[in-house]
Amino acid sequence: MHVFDNGKRIIQFVVVTLLCVGAMSSSVLAEDKTGASPSVSSSATADAAQPGTAAATATADTTKPRMMSDTAKPVTTAGTTDATKPGTTTPTPTPAAATNNAPASELTPRERLLLDRVTELEKRVSELEAKVPSAAPASQPPSAGMPGAPTGSPANAALAQPTPASNSISASSVTSAKSSVPTDNLVAAATAPQSADTSKPGAPKAPVTEPFSDADWSWLNGNPRTKEIFWDTKFFTPEIRSDTVYVYDFNHPTDHSIGGSSELFRSQEVQLTQLGVGGDFHYDNVRARIMTQFGLYSVTTPRNDPSPGHGQWDLADAFRYVSEAYGGYHFNALHGINVDAGIFMSYIGLFSYYNFDNWAYQPSYVSSNTPWFFQGVRVQIFPTAHLKIEPWFINGWQAYGSANHTPGIGGQIKWTPTSWMNIVSNNYGVGEDDLFIPNRRRIHTDNSIEIKYYDQPVKTLDKMAFSLTGDLGCEYGGGVSCYSNTKNGPKQSFIGFMAYNRFWFHHDLFGLTLGGGVINNPGRYLVLLPPINGESAITAATSSPYFTENPGDPFKAWDSSVTFDYMPKQYITFRWEYDYRHANVPYWTGRGGITPPGGNNGNPEDYSCISGASSGQTALGAAATACGGGLSSVWFPDLRKDEGFIDMSILVKF
Repeated sequence: MHVFDNGKRIIQFVVVTLLCVGAMSSSVLAEDKTGASPSVSSSATADAAQPGTAAATATADTTKPRMMSDTAKPVTTAGTTDATKPGTTTPTPTPAAATNNAPASELTPRERLLLDRVTELEKRVSELEAKVPSAAPASQPPSAGMPGAPTGSPANAALAQPTPASNSISASSVTSAKSSVPTDNLVAAATAPQSADTSKPGAPKAPVTEPFSDADWSWLNGNPRTKEIFWDTKFFTPEIRSDTVYVYDFNHPTDHSIGGSSELFRSQEVQLTQLGVGGDFHYDNVRARIMTQFGLYSVTTPRNDPSPGHGQWDLADAFRYVSEAYGGYHFNALHGINVDAGIFMSYIGLFSYYNFDNWAYQPSYVSSNTPWFFQGVRVQIFPTAHLKIEPWFINGWQAYGSANHTPGIGGQIKWTPTSWMNIVSNNYGVGEDDLFIPNRRRIHTDNSIEIKYYDQPVKTLDKMAFSLTGDLGCEYGGGVSCYSNTKNGPKQSFIGFMAYNRFWFHHDLFGLTLGGGVINNPGRYLVLLPPINGESAITAATSSPYFTENPGDPFKAWDSSVTFDYMPKQYITFRWEYDYRHANVPYWTGRGGITPPGGNNGNPEDYSCISGASSGQTALGAAATACGGGLSSVWFPDLRKDEGFIDMSILVKF
């Protein structure tokens, strides 16, 4: 008998026999006790080979879903296929059954040993059965959770418990940290099947899908395209970012200074824009995130916030090396609720603060001139897997503190009705964000739609998508009005839009983006102030003599860009970009630069003399007198209405 010539098959036969005996009904056990053949019946063996029976499923490790496939494999036995039950076999009589009535001398020593061991096992099972309640009758209907398995079977009891995946689901914002998690893993974890009968009171609920995890959103403008994390733990998910750029400015400013941008700051130099090291902490529903910002961002981002000028303690220095820092808690309600407090990213203007995530390096005005961060409290509510409602209670408009006495409120609504569409609406209001003007309030709405209208992975041109963003806002009170010039003051408003179209080639190895936008911002309250003589948002609140931001001051501008990306790996982008920008007033840095002779003199609120010294005067006539030589003795920055440049960058994200 060949089946006994293989030691592995002997062991397998013994294990299967034990499982079958454990699953026999009490009537079969009674027959065994009265002297029936100790061999396993053909029907019992066939049932043991069927997925879903107690014998087959009792050994399933429900904490390891990948092992569930083992229970679907029929037991290896010699026999023929049963056509009435696909995938099963009708076993031939086992060696023990075939020789049951034969003299003992016809059994080989190995067969006799095996038969003795099976008999001992049957006796042991009988003893155990006598110590516990009888098994349920075979005629009892199977549980809804496990077809074919008797109610109360070990397999059903184990599978009725929630899987580990269902306990680990936590809703998150679609930001740089969670977008990097492989989508397939999220879907697998979120949609793991539950065998429990959820119609019964007290039964565990089936797990819900992690928000925005059932599609690949790496195509979105503002989302990172990384899909795999090299190293991750239950407690911490690391993140490292590097952004280095070289800008060739066709205006050739002598001081290498670029104004009017929140992404580009120096020309004809290689500069580290940002180095971020940090990541996400997550354990037992408690969450936190930290991301540093070393490089130019640590200087340029704080200088646009006027709130540190209100009161004591240097808020700009306190937070300049941190781009994100918050902690919070995840509530297992709906599809998830997160409550976070600290410094977190703002996505007003669609583009991400981190250039790796974007379709272009230099975004248009409705993105570059709107907030990159908030400090306060946010609540992310996920009613469904495709909807996020996120209210904010914040210190102000991109503010570490409050410029006056009233904080800002706002929120975001994000909706993804299909895998090829993303709709985002950000809204802000109430805040008093003009330093030293406590009665002036700001409102703003920012709305974007992104559509992937072509997706053919096997083609050379494999994907195309576009984004469209429109913004409206105004300020009112404190001598200005949202509407046309009235008795309440001149019009102080903002209107703008931007549009971008992205092409991906050769399995996303290359990318090409065309885009641009326009703004009209009378009052200039959202125009990025050129850093003339070291001017900042705080000093400009007192005086900015060379580029004023008085109520009613006109500012209209438009821009366009062409961006080419080479992406050999998901963690790196080599980017080349050409930008052209135009304004209706002199604004961009010209050849003469925006730095007084000898460098900044420490008094950006005053006119400077041609010698580089401060005149000590905020009025031009008085400055001409103070400098001693009339208007010719007063220094002026070189500002132009046009600017064109090429930027080349290397962007890394792990």
